Amino acid sequence: MDSIDLEVLKTCDLWLTGGHQVALVTVIKTWGSSPRPVGATLAICEDGRVVGSVSGGCIEDDLIDRVKREGINLALPELLTYGITADEAHRFGLPCGGTIQLAIEPLSEKSRIPELLQRLSQHELVARRLALDSGMVSLLPATPDASLCLSADALTSIHGPRWRLLIIGAGQLSRFLASIAVGMDYQVTVCDPREEYRDGWQVAGVQLLHAMPDDLVLEMRLDSRSAVVALTHDPKLDDLALMEALKSPAFYVGAIGSRLNNAKRRERLKQFDLSDAELARLHGPVGMYIGSKTPAEIAISILAELTAVKNNVALPPTLSIAQAKSFLAS
Repeated sequence: MDSIDLEVLKTCDLWLTGGHQVALVTVIKTWGSSPRPVGATLAICEDGRVVGSVSGGCIEDDLIDRVKREGINLALPELLTYGITADEAHRFGLPCGGTIQLAIEPLSEKSRIPELLQRLSQHELVARRLALDSGMVSLLPATPDASLCLSADALTSIHGPRWRLLIIGAGQLSRFLASIAVGMDYQVTVCDPREEYRDGWQVAGVQLLHAMPDDLVLEMRLDSRSAVVALTHDPKLDDLALMEALKSPAFYVGAIGSRLNNAKRRERLKQFDLSDAELARLHGPVGMYIGSKTPAEIAISILAELTAVKNNVALPPTLSIAQAKSFLAS
C-alpha cells in the first residue's frame, strides 16, 4: 500500500505514460475550517478519473465537471479559490467560514514526475519548485522543517518518503499495531528473529523480516520520518535495537513494559553510553493512557502517542501511562 500522496504521483506518471492529459491539484492555502490540509493533492485525468482528495468530495465533483466540459487545456498553472461566500461554502460542502485555495498544474515532461518518484524511492525529502509563469519544475533537497510555500512567482511543495514504522517482535499486539499503522499510511516493517513467532504471522502490506533488530535498525538508516516500537519484552532483542534507535534521528522510539520493567530498561541502557538527552527520548511504558486493556486498545494508545509526537503536539503529563498509573495507585 502506498501513501495517498505517493499514489497520486504514481497515478500521474501512469496516465502521462499512457498519453493522457493530466492535471495535478494541490491545496495551497485554507482559511477557517477545511476538510483537507495544505499540501493535499489530487490527480485528475482528461476523462474525469481522479485519485486523491482536496476536499470532502464536492470540490472534486466541480473539478471533474469542469474537466469534462472544458478538458485540461491550461497552458500554465492556475490558482483557484473555493468557498469565498456563504453560498459557495454551502455548495462545495465546506464547513462554516471555510475557504480553500488550489493550484491546478497541467502536467508534461517538464513537470519531472518520474524523477521525483525516483528520488522518493531513495527515501529523499524533496522540495519541488513550480515556476508559475512557465510551468518549469526544479527539484531540490528539502529540510525536515520545510513546508509548502507560495510566492509571487513559484509554488514550492514538499514531497517526502513515506513515514516508516519498525516494530520489533511479531506477537499478537504487533498484528494490531501493524494493521492500524498500515491504514495510517505508514510503511511498516516487523522484525523478529524467533521462528516460533514468525510462523503463520501475516498482515497485508507489512514486511516481516528474520533479522537481529539492532542490525536492522542500522540497515534501515532511520531518519526523522521513522519510528521504532519494541514489543518483545526480551532485553536481548529490544535493548541493543533501542540503543541504536535512540542515537538515530527517528522521531519516536518506544518500548512496551510495566513501570518497573521500564525503569530497569533505562538502567541497562545507561550502560550503553547513551547520553541523558538520548535516553530521555525513550517513550516507555509506551502509549497514551486511555485505560486500554486488549491488544487492539493498546495498539491504539501507542499510535495515539506516536501521532501526537509526529504532529508536535505536547501531551499533558496526566496522559502518560507511568504518571496515570502512579496516580491511580496512590
